[in-house]
Amino acid sequence: MSIYLVTGGAGFIGSNIVDELVNQGTTVRVIDNFSTGHRENLQTFQNRVDFRELDICNLADLKEAVEGVDYILHQAAIPSVPRSVVDPISSHNADVTGTLHVLWAAKEAGVKRVVYAASSSAYGDSEQLPKEEAMRVRPISPYGLMKYMGEEYCQLFTSLYSLETVSLRYFNVFGPRQDPTSQYSGVLSRFITAMICGQRPVIFGDGEQSRDFTHVSNVVRANLLACHSSKAVGEVHNVACGERITLNKVVEILNRLLGTHLEPVYEPARTGDIRHSMADIKRAKTNLNYSPTVGFEEGLRQTVDWYRDYLKRPKNKAY
Repeated sequence: MSIYLVTGGAGFIGSNIVDELVNQGTTVRVIDNFSTGHRENLQTFQNRVDFRELDICNLADLKEAVEGVDYILHQAAIPSVPRSVVDPISSHNADVTGTLHVLWAAKEAGVKRVVYAASSSAYGDSEQLPKEEAMRVRPISPYGLMKYMGEEYCQLFTSLYSLETVSLRYFNVFGPRQDPTSQYSGVLSRFITAMICGQRPVIFGDGEQSRDFTHVSNVVRANLLACHSSKAVGEVHNVACGERITLNKVVEILNRLLGTHLEPVYEPARTGDIRHSMADIKRAKTNLNYSPTVGFEEGLRQTVDWYRDYLKRPKNKAY
């Protein structure tokens, strides 16, 4: 039976991938250093995975963890544009050096394939919509640049060392287990938790900026498809829904779902934030047989239900 290794498996996206792999009955190994992930995310399947606490920047420990692995789903990162602006050095260590270590360890261990969590931040603030993989990248934040560097390393390892790699550019992923307590958390987790508590959501800018919000279940599916598609090797793929929605519209929908009438609080736009983002997903459809199965409103409804339960937990023990 194949062994799957999920780096950053205690994080938001990583733990959702682990959950699905465990449910499918596969053998799963997880590594995380808990810099952004949470032990509680592994509680439901902690006895069904081989967990190893380590930092991917420690190459010796990483090499040992990779031994015997068939597929690596590389999610470990410091996934924050604002944090990368404030502290680019630690973000670089995790997002670039860490990725290089994963690729090198995979090559040395004879891993069949590495699926890399790339980011739509690589596109920057180009006015072209939808964003196509072949268009010029123009990152406007250290995070966007770092994730693009990871893509380039993946393609280099494929061409130079024959290590199969697939890069998936995520577009604004949301869903259960996204940490709402961090100052760098995703916008939807902050909106939802604030509005459930009767607080007005904070929008940085005028609220007309738009995003291709993608429920985490779609991202999980894309990762598993990417492990086995022969067409995908060495390629970059957008993973999204192929549509966009403004933050003002998000607040409107949340008010409807929650039965509230909360107006946003508008604050100055943040450095490094992109104005509009929407993906062209034709390449993922062709190479991965990918299509989103959970749309925005349904995903938002599921996520609201999860956060309602989360906020009822004693002292928010989920995190």
